[in-house]
Amino acid sequence: VLQLLRGVQRGSEDRKSSLGRLRWALQNKETQQKFVRLDGSIRTLIGLFTSSLADMQMEAARCLHELSHSSDPAVAEACLPVTSYLLTYLSGHSVEFTELCLYTLGNLVVESEAVRKQLLPQGIIPVLASCIQSPHEAVLEGLGYVLSQLLQAKEAPTEIVPLVLDSVLPQHMLRLVCSGLKAGTGAAVEFAWCLHYIVCSHTANAVLLSLGALPALTSLLLDMASEIPQDAPEGLELLVCPVLRCLSNLLAEETGCEGQIQDERLLIALFLILQSFFQQHPFIVQECLWLLNNLTADEPFFCSALLSLDLLPALLQLLPCSQMAGVLVLTVLCNVAEKGPAYCQQLHHQPALPLLLPALALPDPEVVGQCLELLHLLFLHCPEAAADFVRQGGHRALEQHQSTPELQERVRALLDMVGQPLGASTFSSCHAALSAFS
Repeated sequence: VLQLLRGVQRGSEDRKSSLGRLRWALQNKETQQKFVRLDGSIRTLIGLFTSSLADMQMEAARCLHELSHSSDPAVAEACLPVTSYLLTYLSGHSVEFTELCLYTLGNLVVESEAVRKQLLPQGIIPVLASCIQSPHEAVLEGLGYVLSQLLQAKEAPTEIVPLVLDSVLPQHMLRLVCSGLKAGTGAAVEFAWCLHYIVCSHTANAVLLSLGALPALTSLLLDMASEIPQDAPEGLELLVCPVLRCLSNLLAEETGCEGQIQDERLLIALFLILQSFFQQHPFIVQECLWLLNNLTADEPFFCSALLSLDLLPALLQLLPCSQMAGVLVLTVLCNVAEKGPAYCQQLHHQPALPLLLPALALPDPEVVGQCLELLHLLFLHCPEAAADFVRQGGHRALEQHQSTPELQERVRALLDMVGQPLGASTFSSCHAALSAFS
């Protein structure tokens, strides 16, 4: 390593060759640590990085990029003197050089809080904002990478998100995410995750809502669903996931948002996405169900649409997918049942009970517990469901869980409910059993 550094420092004719070999050597973790401890090593690289010789400049940039891959914070902090130059070179130069600078910055901010604290006063956010109108997909993707790394930092909610919100970045990120189907998806994916991290900071929803994030992301989801049955671009699931999360989190944080997107096509889009990604990308199932849960939690419109579009059978087919999927499916059905007698009667007539009985046989107490919650709501608002439940052997399925400590009380309450005749006595029994589910 020392020999290579001296070859670079001497300015001999083979300096470029020495730089190339140094770049190769810096792919090794131990070499990275040894290099930064050598006197004048970083200073030498900075000298070449800022030189007027384009080929030397590029080779030095590649060496710095290799160093930025280190997981050792000491290596990242050794690179502190180069950060201001990396920012300066984001404007101008070649696309490849700009891309290298962006990924080097992104790698450095991941590993070192000291680097992040130095870059913020140096104006990294305004500099990144000036790059976001670049016509080059490679530059935009690198920019999205830097931003996503910054927005995941522990200090992001208080120190970084406010700066991002005060810039032009949010509206341009939203535009680029929504054009992800027409342009390359790489940058769109990075910016979709950036929006997700911003929403998760809990300080940005008003700004994003004012920019029309809900209708824009909803429209994108509809477009993606319509593209899927045809020749969906490779990696589309990587864009679908953060878009679903952004919508879910915006709906979870802001009351009244559901009213802004009362469009039953959104439900159809969700189920098309579920159907398309179910086999190859099962993680999308959970993301779709989270959004469906947040759509139906307070808004009767989507509960009615779920039933009128006859989507209940497709929803119930997801029960055995995974433990989390089972809980979420039953939670969505509870959201529907909580809307009252008319909704419970529709659930009963769909019919839901024959499909719920297998859920009671599952070994997971959380899934069974959510199923008990749903049965309680059905029996409370639709007494004839209790009688049908008994006729289908449901009481035997309940009795299997009488010895499960966390389920005992609710199982007994439901057995009491189904043991009463139809009529007023059923309602009084239901209300008496309500305390078991509070």
